[in-house]
Amino acid sequence: MSESKKGVIYIMTTIVPGIIKIGKTKTDNYEKRMYYLEHNGYCNVVGLKRKLAIEVDDFDDKEAMMHTVFAQRQIANTELFAIDVNVAMQLFSALDGKVIYPKDETKGDIFTGAAGATQAQEIYDGEYFLERNKKSDNKIIKATVMIKAGTWTLLKDSVLSMNEGYGVPKNVKIERSKMCIDANGVLQEDYYLGACSPSFAGALVINQSCNGWVNWKDSKQECIDKFRKKVVKDSEE
Repeated sequence: MSESKKGVIYIMTTIVPGIIKIGKTKTDNYEKRMYYLEHNGYCNVVGLKRKLAIEVDDFDDKEAMMHTVFAQRQIANTELFAIDVNVAMQLFSALDGKVIYPKDETKGDIFTGAAGATQAQEIYDGEYFLERNKKSDNKIIKATVMIKAGTWTLLKDSVLSMNEGYGVPKNVKIERSKMCIDANGVLQEDYYLGACSPSFAGALVINQSCNGWVNWKDSKQECIDKFRKKVVKDSEE
């Protein structure tokens, strides 16, 4: 029996919302392939960013399977697909294999985050608010996000926690390191989060694990969990 062929299948987002790339590469070529795509684009589409990569056995077959699953959303004869990245991530996370990117995240973490982001698509467009008195910072943590078509933008002048609390996920730490925050925790510019879960956005602000469905509220001070409950109610009718 021949040894299975191991390699990496990956998901990348693009500059075009809702358009992703699903591809494959040999394990030892992964970093080189990501660098090329991130700097040169693919099929006239630019702004590619790595989102998820898993090392699997029989990677040629696994990539072909993913392309077949999403065949109706494939763009011409390319590796581009018009699908929600979080839907693809949930399917990828069910595969047997080793997570290559994001580092230090389990497939369970990835599935949970992607599932939360998919549910968050039901939240109406508009501004939402998070406010908490965090004792370790000795100040009020106060932030505003703009949600549009399922994507989140953390708005300039939001006041973020500067003292790390309990249970901060690795991906939150990485994202915070990219944000322009002054010494007082004030966000210096709007920061685009894309499609994410409320708890991910909340953890970025509070700097600790949190239930974003409860912490983010609308202008009437109603928790955004009402949108999730509405989906459940509608499905039961």
